[in-house]
Amino acid sequence: MMTKGMIFTSPFDPADHKKSVITSAGPATNVTKHLFFPDFSSVNNPRLAHDVKLLGSAIISEEKSGCVQIPDLSQQVDPRQLAGRAIHSSPIRLFDPFTQTPASFETTFSFQFRTNNSTKNFASGYGDELDGGSGLTFIIVPDEFTVGRPGPWLGMLNDACDEDYKAVAIEFDTRQNPEFGDPNDNHVGINLGSIVSTTTINASDIGVDLKDGSVHRAWITYNGQMHHMDVRLGPDGDKYPSKPAFSGPLDISPFLKEYMFVGFSASTGNHTQIHNLLSWNFTSISQASLRVPSGETCESKIIIDNSKNGGIFVNRTSNSFMIFMAIVILLLAALLCYYYNSRRRGISSNTSPALPDKKQRPRPPNKPRRFSITELSSATRCFGELQILGADTRGVTYKGTMSNGCNNVAVKRFSTEFVNSNGLDRRRLAKEIKAISKIRHPNLVPLRGWCFDRNEVLVVYDFMPNGNLNGWLFGVGVLPWTRRFKVVKDVAEALSHLHSRQLAHKNVKTSSVFLDVSFRAVLGDFGFVLSSAESERFESAVSQRADVFEFGVFVLEVVAGRRRRSGPEGGGPDLLEWAWSMHERDEKVKVVDRKMGSVVNSEQAVRVMDIGLLCTLNENRGRPSMEEVVEFLSLEKQVPELPPSRPVSLFPYSSTTGLCSGYSCASFK
Repeated sequence: MMTKGMIFTSPFDPADHKKSVITSAGPATNVTKHLFFPDFSSVNNPRLAHDVKLLGSAIISEEKSGCVQIPDLSQQVDPRQLAGRAIHSSPIRLFDPFTQTPASFETTFSFQFRTNNSTKNFASGYGDELDGGSGLTFIIVPDEFTVGRPGPWLGMLNDACDEDYKAVAIEFDTRQNPEFGDPNDNHVGINLGSIVSTTTINASDIGVDLKDGSVHRAWITYNGQMHHMDVRLGPDGDKYPSKPAFSGPLDISPFLKEYMFVGFSASTGNHTQIHNLLSWNFTSISQASLRVPSGETCESKIIIDNSKNGGIFVNRTSNSFMIFMAIVILLLAALLCYYYNSRRRGISSNTSPALPDKKQRPRPPNKPRRFSITELSSATRCFGELQILGADTRGVTYKGTMSNGCNNVAVKRFSTEFVNSNGLDRRRLAKEIKAISKIRHPNLVPLRGWCFDRNEVLVVYDFMPNGNLNGWLFGVGVLPWTRRFKVVKDVAEALSHLHSRQLAHKNVKTSSVFLDVSFRAVLGDFGFVLSSAESERFESAVSQRADVFEFGVFVLEVVAGRRRRSGPEGGGPDLLEWAWSMHERDEKVKVVDRKMGSVVNSEQAVRVMDIGLLCTLNENRGRPSMEEVVEFLSLEKQVPELPPSRPVSLFPYSSTTGLCSGYSCASFK
């Protein structure tokens, strides 16, 4: 075990590191990050649950004074084909985009591979011994929610990882896979964006047997300035090994983003073993250049002029000041003359004096405001096709960059056909937009402003760099269940908050759910009511109930990993109808997205599906409020039992306002 006060022997010197920093962008500094886990006991580490994020089949076990264990065998499941990750929950700066230089880092950790009675008991049912695979990796990855594939992929990569997926890993592999170029079943590999190792080292050459059941310790050091990596491996408790397993030049910068997540992944295949991570220490040093004020600002010019002239302005500045003062004096004299002349002429007493303009308070930088069509046209490059983020029946959403060049926004431009078909009550729409713009919640996209210009209606939101949920849920990759469950909870929280303020979203669907920088789900793209055909009283009575219904269908989409309407290309039944039919047959587990594989909590997924179906019940037959839904998801309240069969009809009325659409206004088939 690692003890406090352990001294690292490192081939890079922080002093040398600082000397080589390029300073053209401003004063140079070093950004240091240090992680220290002498064990993984929640008693010794009160913030353990916050600092370490577990994905897939991974748990914190109290064995050996606390350790990370992959796979999780606490549920007595088949230990084969499981994968898990343990990731530090916060990203770490590992690349300087200005100098294109990777950070220097060093890490050491102790680990153990072993079999136990659980794996042997399962082995007896399969006719062969299941011990001996697959391995553990130290990983540097761009996100904290992807779970890699089991087996030879070691939990490092999966089908969601495209060719541009940036990842670095050091693998400790106990299974030979010739298709990946493995030399034997006892080796160390360095992987750069691929499961095929760039370099492999036979662990036997340095006297290490990864499968002997003993505790091993690894030391990994990387010098970002020199592009040099050093990997050492030996028994835990021994001295720092004199002979490296690998030491040589290695440029990892093409596989790094500015901020990355560090941690560990492991997996089992048809042959299994338990991977225990017992301790971990990580330190990184990245260079950064502080930004200096632009030389074009008035304040910086004054500072520079003062510094150059010892506090005395140059002649040109002095002359300008004298000219300015002369103009001011002349203007004052002219105003005084006008005043006295007016008094002499005698202004009639019944003439109302001109009131001074109302003093305008400075507007906070992020306060929602009215934009001109010119501003938004310029921001979106005349609403160019290359700026389009998405489109629906209501309009098109564009990416925009405001005139200051710093703030990216998303501009929803309602189509002329939609506006004309529904009519336009500007006063009511402005009132609704302003009411929603005042709402602030972590799971709601901030609304930045609006624009009414003739027949144009536009709404401006914060830009979400990770796009909407559609691309992650229905795209090529596979969104893990832990992330899906978090998305459902985030959206429920957002709707509950809106409803508590007597407001509604009116457009709940997967394309209205976005992922922010930290991959937190935020709800946007509100479905504003443009027409005054229906009364506001009717709207408030209906729209919140419609939100609950649409949330229920949204939940089914997330659980099943398929769209609510399959369409011609899907070839499948209507999702809501299919989900109810599976409920009637007591086969709801078949609705759960199979692409998630074995790294899914099926019991939890079915419970969430029950909540979704509950939201699609008739209003007077048990449809919950969003406040109750939040309680169901957080296990604060028991989920009511569903009726044995599906409801006969849903929302038995129609509307031309857009308050209900799709499922909400259609009778059940």
